[in-house]
Amino acid sequence: MDPITSNKIVSFIWGIADDVLRDLFRRGKYPDVILPMCVIRRMDAVLEPTKQAVLDTKKMLDAAGITEQKAVLCSMAGQAFYNTSAFTLRNFKSRGNRQQLLADFEDYLDGFSPNVLDILENFKFRNQLPTLARADALGTLIEKFLDPDIDLTPSGIDNHAMGTVFEELVRKFNEDNNEEAGEHWTPRDAVRLMANLVFLPIQDRLKSGTYLLFDDACGTGGMLTVAEETLTDIGNKVGLQIDCRLYGQEINPETYAICKADMLLKGEGTNADNIVGGAEHSTLSNDAFPAQEFDFMLANPPYGKSWKKDLEALGGKDGMRDPRFKVMHQGEELSLVTRSSDGQMLFLVNMAAKMNHQSPLGSRIAEVHNGSSLFTGDAGQGESNIRRWIIENDWLEAIVALPLNLFYNTGIATYIWVLSNRKPAHRQGQVQLIDASQWFKPLRKNLGKKNCELSPEDIDRITQTFFDFKETPESKLFPNAAFGYWKVTVERPLRLHSQLSVPRIEGLRFASGEEDIRRVLFDEFEDALFTRFASIEQALFQRLEGWGADDAQDDAGIDDAADDESEDAKPAKKGLSEKKKRKLLDPKTWERDGKLFDTASQLRDALGGELFEDHNVFREQVAAWLKSSGTKLSATDLKVILKAVSWREESAPPVVAKTHKPGKTARTSAQPDPLHGLYAAQVDGKPVVLEYEPDPDLRDTEQVPLLEAGGIEAFIQREVLPYTPDAWVKADATKIGYEVSFTRHFYKPQPLRTLDEIRADILAIEEEASGLLDGLLKGDFK
Repeated sequence: MDPITSNKIVSFIWGIADDVLRDLFRRGKYPDVILPMCVIRRMDAVLEPTKQAVLDTKKMLDAAGITEQKAVLCSMAGQAFYNTSAFTLRNFKSRGNRQQLLADFEDYLDGFSPNVLDILENFKFRNQLPTLARADALGTLIEKFLDPDIDLTPSGIDNHAMGTVFEELVRKFNEDNNEEAGEHWTPRDAVRLMANLVFLPIQDRLKSGTYLLFDDACGTGGMLTVAEETLTDIGNKVGLQIDCRLYGQEINPETYAICKADMLLKGEGTNADNIVGGAEHSTLSNDAFPAQEFDFMLANPPYGKSWKKDLEALGGKDGMRDPRFKVMHQGEELSLVTRSSDGQMLFLVNMAAKMNHQSPLGSRIAEVHNGSSLFTGDAGQGESNIRRWIIENDWLEAIVALPLNLFYNTGIATYIWVLSNRKPAHRQGQVQLIDASQWFKPLRKNLGKKNCELSPEDIDRITQTFFDFKETPESKLFPNAAFGYWKVTVERPLRLHSQLSVPRIEGLRFASGEEDIRRVLFDEFEDALFTRFASIEQALFQRLEGWGADDAQDDAGIDDAADDESEDAKPAKKGLSEKKKRKLLDPKTWERDGKLFDTASQLRDALGGELFEDHNVFREQVAAWLKSSGTKLSATDLKVILKAVSWREESAPPVVAKTHKPGKTARTSAQPDPLHGLYAAQVDGKPVVLEYEPDPDLRDTEQVPLLEAGGIEAFIQREVLPYTPDAWVKADATKIGYEVSFTRHFYKPQPLRTLDEIRADILAIEEEASGLLDGLLKGDFK
């Protein structure tokens, strides 16, 4: 069909919306009526020649008691769908009673095959019928679609042209409602670029056959359509017979219905059956193709969208069992679970998990993401692990930075990730970054936030830059490891002074928490809290129940006049939470604190109150006294006492955590390794290896590039030890992370102004200021 006829049909159908639906629906709801009616009219026209044969076959099958009728009825209809109602749309032109019209029309809809009913259900088309019927607009709507000026029969428009008309209607509705378009409609210019990056690199290796294409956030199916067209055109140019099988998954009911309807209208019944969607079909929590592998995959997943509900359905981070998001990588189990606030990278993981590792071509992927996918997530976290998994498997070919404001509903930076598990030899072990952010053509009129587009020349330029694979101002090449780093935890030793002073020992009376409250209670109830709790328990309960009442009363009495002016001026009664009261009424907490105080007091009597500048000596003397006196103290309680009477002091010797004595064999003997906190020392004239207690307040982390010459040790020796000689690396805490920084690699600093330019500006400002001052002085003189 020529474009003029196609555009005429589109314009006519577009005009029906204004003619029939104005004042009944807001403009954003027009597609909820027009699109399903377009589908119904086309299917009605396609099925009309075989209508009677289908009805006769249906009657025969029912009489024979055969329940599995779909295949036979589709065969009789000659389509992937059918309708067993006695009505056609033409039957409704003569209906005068609107209630009868509504009842008959609903009966007609009920006669469609399950795949069409699924489309209508997800369109929520039946929800619009009461409004149309009450306004007596249903008959008018049907008559408009039966108008002889538009011929939607197979003789008037073939399947491909009908699909084009439908897609054009979808595009116009989306652009007309541009504030919502980006939720499910990727601009065609961006899709064409993605298709080029997926198919052109392997066009010389294509063979005749069937190829599987997949979009795991397929929206209205536009990306699959463009991908199919691109691949088919490539095959036609070289005489290949290419059969494209399209697969997609979409959670939004309306856009899923559009996608599936588009497939049916184009006569692609098999492809339509491969589109799975609806509110219950989330790609993340309900994978529709768990065992399927695909040859080519393209997607524009939602970014910045919470997937908390999906995460809960999958068992949460700790209970995750989905093999897509828990993978074995180089002998290590990696969690690819991202933050629940943004699940965009999981769509990329879903695709990577479905790559074909058996075919010579393997799989190619192009997926759009925002900037957070490049760097969000610390080493060991889901986002970073995804980047690591992809890059270390050498699947990432390139990342292309797109122009700002290219999409309908966002002006943020977006990037195309290009993946392949069959990289050509010259790309292996490398990643290409392309900055195409300045290659675009401005639009004459904004479409939402979209104010530019990729012209054919821009698409060709980006594609050629990808093929050239060389260093230019807009193209950078990096080894895979350039994006990786070790995140190392750097520890420094805890250094303490200790003293059994009276004020510090007094604080142990309240070691169980809520010190301020416990001090007040101790002032009132004294030692009975620790030794005779039962005798004061009731009084304590009453005291806690009335906690804060006195303060509230005092506040209320400050200004009685305020009460007369406003009820809101009355202060609320202050009180304690039930949790705090339960803990304060627990006699075991008071008993424990009393024991801690008594033990520390006895220690002061035995060891004195002098200052210990070496906490190790202090700790040894405390341990010796506890042993000699037979005092039983748990490790936790001992730790509380030591912490209460000690404080940090930079000049103090490091606190020893563990002493390793020489073993009988090299395997059982710890070897000195200062880089990892194992220090050689002498104790009683014998060599030992010491581990120091780390100070949490001095703990730090460093990012060491994987390409660092000499690795972690060289970095620490150069960047850390010259400034903190007592530092060491916590060996078991080192993690590997990956991030991509476009800004760093493509940053173009603005040249500084010359001194002459600055001087000229200063002189100009001085001259201007002098003139103003002269004017003021002359004005005063006059």
